[in-house]
Amino acid sequence: MNTNLKFYLLTFAICILLFITILAPYIVPFDPYEQNLANTLQAPNTIHLLGTDKYGRDIFSRILIGAQTTIFSSLFLVIISSVFGSLIGVICGYFGKNLDNLLMRITDIFLAFPGIIFAIALVGILGGSIFNAILALSLISWPKFALLARSQTLVLKNSLFIKASIINGSSDFKIIYKHILPNIFPILLTTATLNIGTMIMEIAGLSFLGLGAMPPSAEWGAMMSSGRIFLQIAPWMILAPAAAIFLTVLLFNLFADVLNEKLDPKQLS
Repeated sequence: MNTNLKFYLLTFAICILLFITILAPYIVPFDPYEQNLANTLQAPNTIHLLGTDKYGRDIFSRILIGAQTTIFSSLFLVIISSVFGSLIGVICGYFGKNLDNLLMRITDIFLAFPGIIFAIALVGILGGSIFNAILALSLISWPKFALLARSQTLVLKNSLFIKASIINGSSDFKIIYKHILPNIFPILLTTATLNIGTMIMEIAGLSFLGLGAMPPSAEWGAMMSSGRIFLQIAPWMILAPAAAIFLTVLLFNLFADVLNEKLDPKQLS
C-alpha cells in the first residue's frame, strides 16, 4: 500500500479514536459508574454489547469513558517527557562542556535503574493514583529523548550551515530555534509517537497492579485488575479492556512506523 495512503488512513483512524474519546461522556449508552446488582456478570448481548461487570455496570460504556484516562494520560505523559527531555538534550549537545557533563550525569542516574521497577517503587512510596503513575513514568521516560536530541544536536553542530550561521553572528537561541530544532523534530516526533503505545501499556500495567488509577475508575488497566478474579466465569471483564489496549497500541505503533517512512525518505523500501 502507498505510504501516503497508509498515512492518511491511520491519521483518520486516530482522529476518529480521539474524537470518540473526547465525546465519550455524551455517547455512552449507560452510566459507566451506576451499579445494577440485578445485571451482574451478564455475558455480551444486544443490550450490553460487551457484557457487565460484578456490579452490573456496562463494560462497553466503561471502555469508552476509560479511554479518556488511559489515552489522554499517555498523551500528556509523552508530551511532557519528550519536550523536557529534548530541551535537555539540545542544551547539552549545543553548549557542551561542564553543562553537558552535569546534565548527562543526571541522565545516567535515571538510566541506571530499570525503568518500570523504578516507577513501581516510586508509586509504591508515593501511593497509588493516576497522578503519581504519570509522575513516575515521566521520570523514566525523558532520558531517552535527552540522549536522542543530544546525539542529533552534536551531529548538526558540526555541519557547515551551523558554522556559517555562527560566523554570520547568529545568536545561540536563533541557531537552536531556526536550524537545530526543525532538523531534529522529525525523529523526535516519530519516537514520541511510538512511545505513546508504550505509555498506554505502562499506565495500564501500573493500574493493573493497583498502583495507578484506583476503583471505581474505568481506566483500562484498573478494569483488567478488577476482572482478573472472574476470568473463568466472566472472561469478557478482562478481555474487553485488554482488546482496547491492544488495538489502541497497535494503531499508534502503525502510525509511528508510517510517520517514520513519510518523514524520512531513506526508510522507504
